[in-house]
Amino acid sequence: MSKKLITAALPYANGPIHIGHVAGCYLPADIYTRFERMRGEDLVFVCGSDEHGVAITMKARKEGVTPQEVVDKYNAQISDAFERFGIRFDHFSRTSRPIHHKTAQEFFRKLYDKGLFIEKETDQYYDEEAGQFLADRYIVGTCPVCSNENAYGDQCEKCGSTLSPTDLINPKSALSGSAPVLKKAVNWFLPMDQIAESPAFKEYAKRVEGWKSNVKGQFKSWLNEGLQPRAMTRDLDWGIPVPVEGAEGKVLYVWFDAPIGYISATKEYFEQQGNPDGWKAYWEGDAELIHFIGKDNIVFHSIIFPMMLMEHGDFVLPTNVPANEFLNLEGNKLSTSRNWAVWLHEYLDEFPGKNDELRYTLTSIAPETKDSDFTWKDYQLKVNSELVAILGNFVNRVMVLMQKYYEGQVPGGVSERHTELLAEQAKQTAQITKLLESYRFRDAQSEWMNMARLGNKFLADLEPWKLWKTEPEKVAGILTDALNICARLAILGEPFLPETTQKLKQQLGLSDKFTWADAGKAELMGAGHQLGAPFLLFTNIDDEIIEKQIAKLGQMTEAQNTPTEETNPIAPQKAEIVYDDFAKMDIRAGIILEAVKVPKADKLLQLTVDTGLDKRTIVSGIAEHFNPEDIIGQRVSVLVNLAPRKLRGIESQGMILMTETDGKLFFVDPGEGTTAGSGIS
Repeated sequence: MSKKLITAALPYANGPIHIGHVAGCYLPADIYTRFERMRGEDLVFVCGSDEHGVAITMKARKEGVTPQEVVDKYNAQISDAFERFGIRFDHFSRTSRPIHHKTAQEFFRKLYDKGLFIEKETDQYYDEEAGQFLADRYIVGTCPVCSNENAYGDQCEKCGSTLSPTDLINPKSALSGSAPVLKKAVNWFLPMDQIAESPAFKEYAKRVEGWKSNVKGQFKSWLNEGLQPRAMTRDLDWGIPVPVEGAEGKVLYVWFDAPIGYISATKEYFEQQGNPDGWKAYWEGDAELIHFIGKDNIVFHSIIFPMMLMEHGDFVLPTNVPANEFLNLEGNKLSTSRNWAVWLHEYLDEFPGKNDELRYTLTSIAPETKDSDFTWKDYQLKVNSELVAILGNFVNRVMVLMQKYYEGQVPGGVSERHTELLAEQAKQTAQITKLLESYRFRDAQSEWMNMARLGNKFLADLEPWKLWKTEPEKVAGILTDALNICARLAILGEPFLPETTQKLKQQLGLSDKFTWADAGKAELMGAGHQLGAPFLLFTNIDDEIIEKQIAKLGQMTEAQNTPTEETNPIAPQKAEIVYDDFAKMDIRAGIILEAVKVPKADKLLQLTVDTGLDKRTIVSGIAEHFNPEDIIGQRVSVLVNLAPRKLRGIESQGMILMTETDGKLFFVDPGEGTTAGSGIS
């Protein structure tokens, strides 16, 4: 039996998880992993947060915190949401951990020492005001395709076009707003065009023929268009330092280091198990490597990472990359930036105990080969008309009749349709197995629900409640057969609805020791088996609950389009004052000499300011907008005769004057030619 390493795409730690992420890769990966575990497969399921890249630094700059604070915050939120939702990773790691930095640097160094990379000097945009090279996402301008004025240097989110920074019309730096200049920079490129012509890659490409059509189509499209060398390093200050001489100020390209996170996560898992070399068995020899991802990651997992692995030489190549397409919400594209989403952590808070209702709905509309759409009305329909009316109704009818007629003890016997019923269930079991093996989870779950439909029809046809007084011996066989359908549903449904099937096993008095193969047994519960007490597996979702969620989405949209008190730049006029009130204020030019964060205060910075009169301490609530190291030497306007006030135990002697536009703070400039202590009037 070969070992299997199963991965799910590393989520960016720059925001929470929404249902599009769940449907795209995490739920399919969890279903498949649970299925394979029940079959006794030797596997490890890893994931972890992706904590490098421009998305992180942009979020940090927007929130006025450090990149590390951003990834710490969202890693905790993401991992907690996965845990609460029941996505059962063997290990969830982080790419900011030392073991990942070491693994990624060793990987790069081996390829570098082999002479694989092409060292190229290219023109890159540089922000002279900010004093740094600009990653693609730090460059905005007009899209040459649709004329959207807010396109990024790598993509236009309005029309979806893939762009290069030099494609933009009137490019500007997202850091300073100034026009960037082209400047020479040296980086290391992966020669994808050369690798694509190698015998090893051509042999690997044969396996892609058996993959999902959407993956195969994108794979071939990239090859047909002609691959080009791709930079594996970037001129950034957040990421894993490039481990070669002459690479100061450069980090590994996030899409070079991120997939290596699967390797480092496996290493970390086995180190924690006390078996530091155990990871090798899942990355070498005849081990199988399966990547669950969304369609936007197909090229990286089907082309770039495999090229890296084969050139390294010590690792297996992907066995399959079962990527899903995108999930839309109420007819519109899910958007983190527009807050158009159903956030997983919010769902878990607002729908306690209803994890499986969301699992079922998302699997039933899984975007396996094309984009699909989640609506709250459809969610309600799926829960009420399928989970409640079909599965829940069947189980409850059987359990209630068993308590009523036999006090919960299985009578034994078989019905007149026993042979026919077993044959149909065997056929369904085989079909569910085949579909799961083929990564067709949507159809597999549907076939599983058909087994519950079979049970309902079986009861409706034979009507045991009508036979109880005249032919009780027939009732015993009917209900015993029905109970065995319930038991089979409990086994086969575990990958789809783990919490529900646990409840079902509790009612049936079954242990957790059943394997997938046990579903093929003719009898799962025989005469004398004692059942548990019956209870409802599901309850209906009321219209009021659904309308509340729909209204919430409307409020999200309105909040994005309507100025609020916080974002409206025009504040109402304050109460009138007289000139003498204003004349009392002593405002001087100052220079910030030192800046540190106030412990346990997210918004406060402790500043040492040269006012010309003295060097004094001022506590300012600007920590969410500025990094301390960025404002050393900043010229400021200071209200020096403000009465001292203690903030968090620190005596603040004055106030820094600020302006606010569109939610952003700016220092009030004391003016050209002023020095510390110059009066401002």
